[in-house]
Amino acid sequence: MSFLDYAPAPESTALLNLRPEYGLFIDGEFTDGHGESFATISPATEKPIARVASADASDIDRAVAAARKAYEKRWSTLSGRDRGKYLFRIARLVQERARELAVAESLDNGKPIKESRDVDVPLVAAWFFYYAGWADKLDHAGLGANPRALGVAGQVIPWNFPLLMLAWKIAPALAAGNTVVLKPAETTPLTALLFAEIVQQAGLPAGVVNIVTGAGETGRALVNHTDVNKVAFTGSTAVGREIARAVAGTGKRLTLELGGKAANIVFDDAPIDQAIEGIVNGIFFNQGHVCCAGSRLLVQESIHDEVVDRLKARLSTLRVGDPLDKNTDVGAINSAEQLERIRTLSEIGEAEGAERWSPACEFPENGFWFAPTIFTNVATSHRIAREEIFGPVLSVLTFRTPAEAIAKANNTPYGLSAGIWSEKGSRILAVADKLRAGVVWANTFNRFDPASPFGGYKESGFGREGGRHGLAAYLEGGVR
Repeated sequence: MSFLDYAPAPESTALLNLRPEYGLFIDGEFTDGHGESFATISPATEKPIARVASADASDIDRAVAAARKAYEKRWSTLSGRDRGKYLFRIARLVQERARELAVAESLDNGKPIKESRDVDVPLVAAWFFYYAGWADKLDHAGLGANPRALGVAGQVIPWNFPLLMLAWKIAPALAAGNTVVLKPAETTPLTALLFAEIVQQAGLPAGVVNIVTGAGETGRALVNHTDVNKVAFTGSTAVGREIARAVAGTGKRLTLELGGKAANIVFDDAPIDQAIEGIVNGIFFNQGHVCCAGSRLLVQESIHDEVVDRLKARLSTLRVGDPLDKNTDVGAINSAEQLERIRTLSEIGEAEGAERWSPACEFPENGFWFAPTIFTNVATSHRIAREEIFGPVLSVLTFRTPAEAIAKANNTPYGLSAGIWSEKGSRILAVADKLRAGVVWANTFNRFDPASPFGGYKESGFGREGGRHGLAAYLEGGVR
């Protein structure tokens, strides 16, 4: 080891007090599921962490019935002030158990501990604090006089930000007066089950929050349940289409936050040092498992070579490895299935004529790993420029004029996010106005705040999460 190498700095798992088996969380208690249980594994080691119950249709019936009873008998009759107290209590408990939750998230998901510790868990607490403040102010949200809750919300979340997506869904639903049945992704159920313990600690009335684990059939049973008033889904566009078809004509409210293929646009007057860090954060944060990742880099032609050279130099300093090591920059890919998709699309990129480059990386013997990768000489017709890879893979394209940058940025079926890098505020505003993206960052990327709405257009879904807009989907009279 040279004097410039980092010594291992692993976070201890000793503070985790995990059960060997977890049941479903229904009506305030953990209970057995009637489906076949499954193991949740660490993607960094492929070793099992715990066995988790799987819910079948009868379990979904129980969970929805518990949520309905809690809504009618207790939660809908509470004042907004009292609901806010529960949310505030949950936020404080998340803060108290922050280190434990961060370790569990990195263990189960594969993301670096410094991201779980410094980004995910603090934002989870922030979301509950924020909506705790809204709970007694719904009359002032601009959503009409005397806004009313919808009832029971069925929520299905993905594996890339398990605990944060839970907060995005549950916090506004509870603040608005709804009860919840939530299904986490089958590869990352652990922090949702730890959150169920927090719900118990907070003294939340039984049935207000229910956590049901399982795979696709479990989610399908929840979405199709006749006593669910609202469906919220974050995940792939393909599944989103299926859900939209299932919900159509039922009278259920629906919001979808789906895939993305964001353009990160770098003009020749951009602050290059800052832009390089923003590009890296935009695509390699959370191993690229980010729906709003800046996976298409549009660089003005005159600075293309400089940006690519500096980007390669920066990538050579990224440390890939143990997610629980505090020095790790890029962790493990979440599953073998996702790793195979990333590999397949990367091989297609090479076959189509793009130039592939990755820094030298030494991977652990076990686990699911993929080196940060850059493709240059990419055409807009290439699949790697059109399809969501959902991994640490960046496609670099060029442009000459702002009009060309806008045209290329909008040349996608998605419309979730975009980034603009320039020293000219007038240019940023002019370009942002023409981008068909739900969120546009200026001289930064992947920045979130609970007061700021997030959502997309086209195949990236509809509806907004965060801010007062996030309340609308859970209230009568709100935006559908």
